[in-house]
Amino acid sequence: MKTQKRKTQDDIPFDATAGAFKLRAACKYLGGISEITLRRLIALGKIRPNRELRHLLFPKAELDRFLATK
Repeated sequence: MKTQKRKTQDDIPFDATAGAFKLRAACKYLGGISEITLRRLIALGKIRPNRELRHLLFPKAELDRFLATK
């Protein structure tokens, strides 16, 4: 029986030129923060994801806005 390797942050494809990121890629773009931390920032209203689709999408402009206000 084969054992499957669990995906880690390093296994996630990351393209910094993308216009929007999914949750894990957004965490990586923000400097490697955890998913829980990003979800807390959403709950506090500090980051506004696009909730129109099945997955949370984070526009690059929104993440850049957050980084600029720190």
